[in-house]
Amino acid sequence: MTDPDFTPWLIPSDDFALYDALALLRASFQFMDARIDPPSSIHRLTVEGMREHCKDGGEIWAIGRPLFACMFLTPKPDSLYLGKLAVQEGLRGQGICRTLVDHAASRATELGLPALELETRVELTENHRVFSRLGFTIVNTGSHEGYDRPTDFLLRKTISLSADS
Repeated sequence: MTDPDFTPWLIPSDDFALYDALALLRASFQFMDARIDPPSSIHRLTVEGMREHCKDGGEIWAIGRPLFACMFLTPKPDSLYLGKLAVQEGLRGQGICRTLVDHAASRATELGLPALELETRVELTENHRVFSRLGFTIVNTGSHEGYDRPTDFLLRKTISLSADS
């Protein structure tokens, strides 16, 4: 058996793979329903919204054909925002998340952005541990509209920009 190909590929805004990515995201985020408040924005995500994300300068990257991992990237003024990262259950623990984060860091470097940022819910302590091991630190807390307590953490990872980037 050969090693699976973990090379990220960019999903074009008109690619049918957006449907596969949405299905993967919904399946991967389903476990959160009983754990987080307010509910995940994944319930409002549509393929049309994903197309708009791509057309508005965002990127959706996948691994596998058929895809078994994906992430959204959104350039911000001083960082590249990494969102909606998902790895198919049964394939976790094989370094796929690290591959996606490393690819996001490469994209940040290509775009001249000095950091990666992401948000994770306060309740999802396993995500805090995973992203900490990948070099992220909590830099802020946030609250969803209508909540008087922190509901999410903002995590940041500094990227070393080379002199020629």
